[in-house]
Amino acid sequence: MAEILVYVLHNEGTLNRNSLGAVSEAAKLASELGTTADAVVVGGSDLTDDLLGTLGSYGAGRVFRAAGPEGLAQPVVDVMAKVIDEHGHGYAIFGGGLLGFEIGAGLAARKQAGVTMEVTGVSVEDGKLVAERPILGDSQISRSKYRGDLGIIIGRINAFEVRESGSGPAEVVDVEIEYSPWSTKATMVQRGEQRGADVNIEDAKILVAGGRGLGKAEGFELAEALANALGGAVAATRAVVDAGWYPYAAQIGQTGKTVSPKLYLAAGISGAIQHKVGMQSSENIVAINKDANAPIFEFSDLGIVGDLNKILPRLTEAVKAKKGS
Repeated sequence: MAEILVYVLHNEGTLNRNSLGAVSEAAKLASELGTTADAVVVGGSDLTDDLLGTLGSYGAGRVFRAAGPEGLAQPVVDVMAKVIDEHGHGYAIFGGGLLGFEIGAGLAARKQAGVTMEVTGVSVEDGKLVAERPILGDSQISRSKYRGDLGIIIGRINAFEVRESGSGPAEVVDVEIEYSPWSTKATMVQRGEQRGADVNIEDAKILVAGGRGLGKAEGFELAEALANALGGAVAATRAVVDAGWYPYAAQIGQTGKTVSPKLYLAAGISGAIQHKVGMQSSENIVAINKDANAPIFEFSDLGIVGDLNKILPRLTEAVKAKKGS
């Protein structure tokens, strides 16, 4: 059976959470296929044996390590193409994000392989992987099967759950690579991830999300106060981001991030399908809106009809009182 290869993004000695989810998913699928899952990393001295060995806890059997510039797509395409050619991997899985899209597309072109992006689920049918992705505004599901020797699957952000399998350390295998001339043309000037806040909304357990119902940019001060009291983070809709009320890094939805917190509190958000697809997997959804007919109430666990300018401050006070602060 064809093995599965997963690209693992990292930065300053920390492995990307979405990549860990992709490794976990690949390990589960490999078990069903009767094969193994491996990982590939590209970078410098921060990629120690101890760090990469921890990928075994998420199900990786081997980690292929190549020295090179991290955060650029073309060098990774070179490395992954070589590993696949030499070891016969039948699938490549990415955890999502812009870099994953760029690498996956480049690898598909290089290997003449089928690629599916924004994947939300993968299953095994007749000994092969089938990728599922929402289409038509997430109203329908498209299922992709792969022809040829390689299938490329790029997940939607947070689509794959991070699971530790309890396995031992992964074997680290160094890859000697001669990069293509074009792969070394670009250089990293500065690397950073804009979040709009110190908290990563993709990992936050509690999110207070604001929409146009907040009225103006200053209205987000109410959301921030409640989020701080709850120990969570602030998110936003595309409409308010486009209006310049809040940073793009906090945007939830089809053109933003996908989140799955334990609590998603939506303040002044109508609940358009484009926003719904980014937060519908939240464990508990609470909506506050003055419009009793707002679509968001159709998929909320708890709905509050009223003026959020009065409700949010009272909620903040109640949370603080409960915590004794």
